[in-house]
Parts: sequence; structure tokens; C-alpha cells
Amino acid sequence: MERDREVTTRIYPQGVPSWVDTQQPDVEAAMQFYGGLFGWAFEDAMPPGPPARYVIAKLGGRDVGAITGPREGTARWSTNISVDDADNAARRLASIGATVRSAPADAGDGGRGAVLTDPEGAEFRIWQARRRLGAQTVNLPGAWNFSDLHTVDPKAAIEFYKEAFGWKADDLGFATLIRQPGYGDHLEATVDPGIRARQSGIAGPSGFEDAIAWVVSIGPGELPHWHVSFTVADRDQTAADAQRLGGHILGQDDTEWTRTVLIRDPGGAMFTASQFTPPSN
Repeated sequence: MERDREVTTRIYPQGVPSWVDTQQPDVEAAMQFYGGLFGWAFEDAMPPGPPARYVIAKLGGRDVGAITGPREGTARWSTNISVDDADNAARRLASIGATVRSAPADAGDGGRGAVLTDPEGAEFRIWQARRRLGAQTVNLPGAWNFSDLHTVDPKAAIEFYKEAFGWKADDLGFATLIRQPGYGDHLEATVDPGIRARQSGIAGPSGFEDAIAWVVSIGPGELPHWHVSFTVADRDQTAADAQRLGGHILGQDDTEWTRTVLIRDPGGAMFTASQFTPPSN
């Protein structure tokens, strides 16, 4: 993904992760936590009355994600991948090894989506956008940064997603980068005309303008899943704020490019807060 601009509506080509939402046992409690942590404001996307709620999170007036519930059990974050036709995509994904957990269905006039799991059991969602086009601000403090696939068998997982969405994988040594070829061209032509020049200035990896995800190999005790990261301006301050708001700090890490903290929210959903710290030239 890339730095956001304020002037153009953001659309997502097929095969690009486009949206994140969290299913929570207590929607109000989650709103208090994430509103306090990231400065989100909220807007109900469903009319009053039904027991379920779907609340759009906004940053600077622009959509960045959603909170839904009530959910039975532990909260979780989900990643949605853009498709042109949810019904056709669900059928094709099932034919190559995915399991359809929730058949394609309309979400009001926002779009049409489905819930699936990959062959290892990691849940992902597909989204055919209509009125809800996807996250409109990304990579700014308080907004979605990346979603990472945590998998037992990276090689097999990559092969599935290559066939599913046409993704390419680059082993960078320290991690495996997932690219959607042509996405950088799309960004340059729409919301981010300076993406290549900016990434050249920080010596980003070749092809990073097409970056959409990372693949992480997991150890014993961790189930395959899609993990969500948010950009923050100050990792340490975010960690302190998360604790003050009722979250739990599960670990921290410093790399050449980032300072991160793994957080579990009060409902039990885990996510990463990431401060970008590129090496000096």
C-alpha cells in the first residue's frame, strides 16, 4: 500500500486487500478503545433496530475500517480482498482448495461479500465494492498499514494465493513480500502519482510499489490467520495508550525499517501497531 492523498477516491483492483473490520463481543467497548487509541470517529452503517451493528471507523472524515458485533467468543480482525464479482470469485476459489464459510451476500448497498478459508484454514474475505469502496485512508498514523498472512507452510500458502489472485512473491531474506503486479501503475495513475519517486528516496525494495502483503511463518501453538497492522507515529506512546485503555501488550520488536508492538484489545483481537523508521541514506 502507499501514503494517502486527500483529493481522489480510492478504488482497489481485483486481488488487492481493500478493507479490514473487527468482530467484537461488545461494540461500544471496542469503539471506546480504538477511538481512544487511533482517534477514530464512528458512523453506524446499519439502521437502528437489529441486534447486530456495523460501525464504520473514520479518520479525518474518511473510512479506515469497521467494528461489528456482538460476536460470541473472542474478538478478531478480518481482511477483505477486492474482487470484481463475489459469486464468480467464490466459486473459483472453492475449485482450487478454499472453503466457503459464508456464501456471497449483499451488505446493503455497500457491496457484496463472502467469507472463506484457505487450504490451511486461515480466514479471509472477498469484497465486491459498490458504495463502500474500501479503506480511503491508509498508511497514515491511525490507519491500516498492511495485512500479513501467518502460515505454517509459506510455500504452499503462496502457491494457493498466486493461483487465487495472481499474486507474486519476493523472498527478501528477512521476509517474503507479496505483490499484485500492476498495482503500482494503478496507484500512480490515481491516488499516488509520486509513489515511485518517494519509494526510491528511501531505497525501498524493487517492485515495492506493487506491495500488498507479507507472509510470516508461524511457530507451534499459533493458528494460520491474516494479521492486521496499523501505522502509528510513536510505537512507545501507542503501547502506553493501549494499556491505559484496557489493552494488553504481547511483545515489541525493532527492525531496520519499523518499531512495532503486538497488542491484544479488550475483546481479545490481536493487531500490530507499526512505526515506520526507514534507515538513513
